[in-house]
Amino acid sequence: MEEGVNSERDEYTLVARKPGFGLPTACPSCLPVYIYLKFAQLPFLLDFNCTYPDSDQIPYIESGDYVAYNNENGGVIESLKKDGIVDLDSEFCSLPEWISTKAMVSSWLEDALMYELWVDGTSAEKIYYNDLPWLIGKVLFLKQVHSVKQCLGITKDNDEQKEEEIYKRANIVYGALSTRLGEQNFFFENRPSSVDAIFLAHALLTLKALPETSVLRTKLLEHGNLVKYAEKLELELIEAGSSSSSVPSFQTDPPTSSSRRGPPNWSSKPRSKPKRQKTEEDKTFRRRAKYFLATQLVAVLLFFSFISRSDEEMEIDEDEGYVYDD
Repeated sequence: MEEGVNSERDEYTLVARKPGFGLPTACPSCLPVYIYLKFAQLPFLLDFNCTYPDSDQIPYIESGDYVAYNNENGGVIESLKKDGIVDLDSEFCSLPEWISTKAMVSSWLEDALMYELWVDGTSAEKIYYNDLPWLIGKVLFLKQVHSVKQCLGITKDNDEQKEEEIYKRANIVYGALSTRLGEQNFFFENRPSSVDAIFLAHALLTLKALPETSVLRTKLLEHGNLVKYAEKLELELIEAGSSSSSVPSFQTDPPTSSSRRGPPNWSSKPRSKPKRQKTEEDKTFRRRAKYFLATQLVAVLLFFSFISRSDEEMEIDEDEGYVYDD
């Protein structure tokens, strides 16, 4: 399989969410995959999918008959490693310090960024729902905020405590990473791994997508070597390519058929549809398009109807309790 896939390296396409904030993709799930591919020097095209803002299959990478989805086998990066396409972690995966570092970056920093994007700000709305009609986008955003709060265990009673805990953990990770990095170019053995890809994506989104009043952004800025690390790699991986005359700069809107094509690893033009038979999963994935807005709107209306009904029942129960006491 590896030999067959590697023979089509120049035909890989990474399907991600749209660009934003000066980044090739503003999606927290997509940007680490983009950076990982750049570190691995694997040529690929970049395509954008704005049809499914809540799909957990995005990002995904495809080449011929090969497709690796975000919601399968631990994600796109893990799939690329397991399938023998590209593995930057082969020499690190048995090191306890590398394992613990990756776990902290993938959990504590991910939670902190998710909190600031969804709960304590509106950047996520621009990333995921800006292409939808305003009302539907706003309602879906509020629905997702509720889901994120549930995921982080945030309630009205513990919101301040959870916020303090989230920032405390993030600060611990920043401190550990700053010490680990020192003056090196990368975190382990001075060469890139998935830890670098995940953290670099986190750092760029924190510095570029979050407002200046962001607590998380302020805490990151306290670690100068981490900021320099992010700025240096951004210049090498993103800005250097976008400033080249042979490479198109990334557009805010999804690419069109008239987009100019540059080198395979920097082009934002979607390649022609692969000449392969669609799997049943592909067909199901695309079939959802015509029903997406309608089903999401119905789900949102039912959700808010349920919440409103629960509040009313609670108030009635409390009123009856007071009458009983009298």
